[in-house]
Amino acid sequence: MFSGDWNFLSILRVLLDIAIVWYVLYKLLMLIRGTKAIQLLKGIFVVIFIYLLSVFLDLVTVRRIIYQVIMWGPLGIIILFQPELRRALEQLGRGSFFSRNTTSEEQEISQSIEAIVESCEYMAKRRIGALITIERETAMGDYISTGIPINGKLTNQLLTNIFVPNTPLHDGAVIIDKDQIVAAACYLPLSESPFISKELGTRHRAALGISEVTDAMTIVVSEETGSISCTKNGELHRDITSEKLAELLDQELIGKLKSSATKGWNWMVKRNE
Repeated sequence: MFSGDWNFLSILRVLLDIAIVWYVLYKLLMLIRGTKAIQLLKGIFVVIFIYLLSVFLDLVTVRRIIYQVIMWGPLGIIILFQPELRRALEQLGRGSFFSRNTTSEEQEISQSIEAIVESCEYMAKRRIGALITIERETAMGDYISTGIPINGKLTNQLLTNIFVPNTPLHDGAVIIDKDQIVAAACYLPLSESPFISKELGTRHRAALGISEVTDAMTIVVSEETGSISCTKNGELHRDITSEKLAELLDQELIGKLKSSATKGWNWMVKRNE
């Protein structure tokens, strides 16, 4: 009886240990997603693979060099990635590493929605073509790297100014993350769906294409008609009003945020009952 209880407790302890490690790793990956730290992570895996290969093939010189890299690598990482490490420690100190401040995040998203809607309404009236992608859970680092870094506070004026015709950044897509314009003039994958209307241009195909491979929402302002369209999850909502656009953005961005926060709260309540 005692042995069985002990085995059960041992298994439970091991599972808890694994769950905590995986959760911390998940939060770290969410923290560095879309940053240059992701490239570092890929590099670390390459170095480890080369080291294992050198051990297997008995490549003495390569093994010694890689060993020195592994020994001094952590010091180099601390020096090169001070901002990311500082941000992680600040979040840990604020208690936001394991939980999100949904109130402040909701305010940021609300302000972003207002700026986007106002900008789209202005451009639609003047038939200024625009392609605006809003990053969500799926990281868009690969698409951001194809454009010009902006990393500026999202405002109606800045967003509109980017798409003014005959300016260097007006071609391509703007990628937004929360309340930041991350990059402009980005290239998005074109949808190859045979069901797309032939009257739709490149912007609409790009908007549908990115919605098919990520969970991002993309807004298109037509240069020819001034109509506003929105894509999500491979769906195209055409010729919508600015009010309908605000409703869609509120439903998808703020609605999902509240839903995830409610689920987290309910889980905590059940856990403490």
